[in-house]
Amino acid sequence: MTQITIYHNPACGTSRNTLALIRNTGIEPHVVHYLDTPPDRETLVALIAVMGIPVRELLRKKGTPYAELNLDDTAWTDAQLIDFMLQHPILINRPVVVTPLGTRLCRPSEAVLDILPLPQLGPFTKEDGEVVIDEQGRRFR
Repeated sequence: MTQITIYHNPACGTSRNTLALIRNTGIEPHVVHYLDTPPDRETLVALIAVMGIPVRELLRKKGTPYAELNLDDTAWTDAQLIDFMLQHPILINRPVVVTPLGTRLCRPSEAVLDILPLPQLGPFTKEDGEVVIDEQGRRFR
């Protein structure tokens, strides 16, 4: 069985769509509700490294204490920004998905399709009505 992990926030539509796309392959992923059980420093650093993104790219601004903490100040080091994410997990952008084919911040949700090891089993429409997968299980567009 293929192991997939999603760092998920059920209150986030993008995260819900991503989880549904994973499940549309027939795989039930390991779901980490990261607001309740945030990753430790080692895991967070490893996720950022394997994604190959700057730490700032994983920071979520909307609906977080980003502005109050003045995190747009470029004086903050990567280590300090990670400290803030560990103290305030809502600052971690989501969803992050880990599969045997890679690790990715899946924004938009269909970015997960590039790292899923199995094909889509059927059609999929996002919560907002956007068709992502057609009747034959192929990417729409």
